[in-house]
Amino acid sequence: MKVLTIPVTPFAQNCRVIACDETGKAAIVDPGGDAEKIIALVKQHNLSIEFILLTHGHLDHVGASKLLAKEFGVEIIGPHAEDKFWLDGLPMQAQMFGFAPHDAFLPHRWLDEGDVVALGKLQLQVRHCPGHTPGHVVFYEPASATVLVGDVLFKGSVGRTDFPKGDASQLKHAINTKLFTLDDETKVMSGHGEDTTIGYEKRNNPFMSGRFG
Repeated sequence: MKVLTIPVTPFAQNCRVIACDETGKAAIVDPGGDAEKIIALVKQHNLSIEFILLTHGHLDHVGASKLLAKEFGVEIIGPHAEDKFWLDGLPMQAQMFGFAPHDAFLPHRWLDEGDVVALGKLQLQVRHCPGHTPGHVVFYEPASATVLVGDVLFKGSVGRTDFPKGDASQLKHAINTKLFTLDDETKVMSGHGEDTTIGYEKRNNPFMSGRFG
């Protein structure tokens, strides 16, 4: 699996363009903003965009979705339906975070635990990981041992749970049961900051060891 990373929005959110090496078919994961930069990256690498994937409904992860869906003529897929209230509230989110005005939208398809999204020869396994938001999902690609986790897990940290319907205990349970059950060598691609591995976080993450909460 080829992964191209482009930080977008003032929050430096890691938008990922993922592609199947064999077919060249690609998807955009969490296009939070700066649509023109994402379009330029796709054209530079001559990729064929098949759909847009969303891990959760926060504006810095979804802000350019509608524009890019129209640009490439593709569907928006995800997150889990429990995040509908976040997408319905995008105008409020824009005002709250100081973004330009933003209309609400809904995906063409919600995702559930156990779903598999095919991208060329890639099989993206969907795992529902609530806590940061109630409808947060992650995408695990077993052939490359890579998991795109949005804002669930970071290098040395975990997602915030002080937003509406956030739940710290739920987040830790999701990490322990949906992420820490993966092989230690699994590469973790987070929504902010640098990449890490499952093994590193199991050994070192202070929020999961109990040192910080």
